[in-house]
Amino acid sequence: MLLQNWWYTTLLATPDPLQPPLAADIKADIVVVGAGMAGLSAALRLADLGSRLVLLDRNICGGSSTGKSAGFLTPDSELDLSQILRRFGREGARHLWQVPEKGVALVRDTVRTYDIECDFITEDSLFLANDRAGADEVREEAEARRQLGYPSVEYGAAEVGRAIGSDAYRRALRYGGTYGIDALRYSQGVKRVLLERGVRIFESTEAQAIDGHTVRTHGGSVTADRIVVCADKLSRSFSPYADNVFHAETFLTVSAPLTDREVYGLFPDGPLQCWDSDLVYSYWRLTGDQRLLLGGGSLLSTYVRHAVTSPHVAERIVAKFRRKFPALAQVEFMQYWPGLIDMTRDLFPTVLRDPKAPWVQFVLGCVGLPWAAFCGDFAARHARSTETQDDHIYYRYFRPDRRFFMPLWTERVLGKPIVFTVNNWWATYYQRDPAPDAAARGTGT
Repeated sequence: MLLQNWWYTTLLATPDPLQPPLAADIKADIVVVGAGMAGLSAALRLADLGSRLVLLDRNICGGSSTGKSAGFLTPDSELDLSQILRRFGREGARHLWQVPEKGVALVRDTVRTYDIECDFITEDSLFLANDRAGADEVREEAEARRQLGYPSVEYGAAEVGRAIGSDAYRRALRYGGTYGIDALRYSQGVKRVLLERGVRIFESTEAQAIDGHTVRTHGGSVTADRIVVCADKLSRSFSPYADNVFHAETFLTVSAPLTDREVYGLFPDGPLQCWDSDLVYSYWRLTGDQRLLLGGGSLLSTYVRHAVTSPHVAERIVAKFRRKFPALAQVEFMQYWPGLIDMTRDLFPTVLRDPKAPWVQFVLGCVGLPWAAFCGDFAARHARSTETQDDHIYYRYFRPDRRFFMPLWTERVLGKPIVFTVNNWWATYYQRDPAPDAAARGTGT
């Protein structure tokens, strides 16, 4: 397998050139730092509101985590509905599940409104149980969806084969309203929309510091009334809020196009986007040209300080998949690539208005494209006019000083990978939180 991001290959058919880097000192109403899913969603909203807008990205639009993702548009990312229900109760779960649901709708509606060519396809989601513990998780998720009124179909062990071409799974849960997307081509499509609406976009432009109302880069600066930061992989020299975020590494591989027979053998009831119940789970879906996207990782590679690029992890993911789908053993996987996904200690994003500089908003640690889409849109709406918004409650859920199992100071003793690993595990399986009003009165850790 070649070490190469397949999504970059798909850009060869797109006509739009790279936008030049910033090389002057300019002014704007608002500057958005970061042009991944969150930053582009913020920029779209601000363009709708008539702002004189500048968008900066150190790579190309969508070129970081967004453009390395598998393109799953489903509310499930790292935390299932059942886990959110346990943690926050019914009211909190209803509030929080609306975040990725609205994020899915934002991306879907943007694709349709602007006719963006990005391999956008409808694919139901399928959660698969590998073992008895996984079957219990599937049952819990099905019950959570029933309690909150979200439709789904549950398959027992004897019925799983109706949806997936393998007898290796103990149980499954399926639901609709979810999609697959080439997120890099989507990002470039949104870039075209923004350029047509007069937004000034500077790619290959890394924000190095915020000095009052000015964002400074190597070649110039942007001075603006308001600043919205949606960048990932921040350094502490840029903002102390970088301490609130670490990353998980995942690997993706892509196959040669499958034959119709192979597709039917894998998905007898139509294409699905799937993930299993392992702690470090495997996930897969079809692209529009019938390539199989397959992703996952390992316990050793998930929480690493620096990216691992060896093919060994990707090869093990493929080998595990082939054991469960022996009919696809001859399918060739052509390319693989790693991606570092920013996350917080409890896997929810951090969204805040800087108390020392209230004209600056931060969107950090969004795991999953829908969460990022909503949070970018949320930050933009509140940056423009917070008094007219009716969803301030998300500032409470996503504030940086919310309650965590292990506080940040323990990083000095144990190191960031261990602290984030333990916190992620605790948030996934055990954490319970007070109602947001009560939480807002606490100091957090």
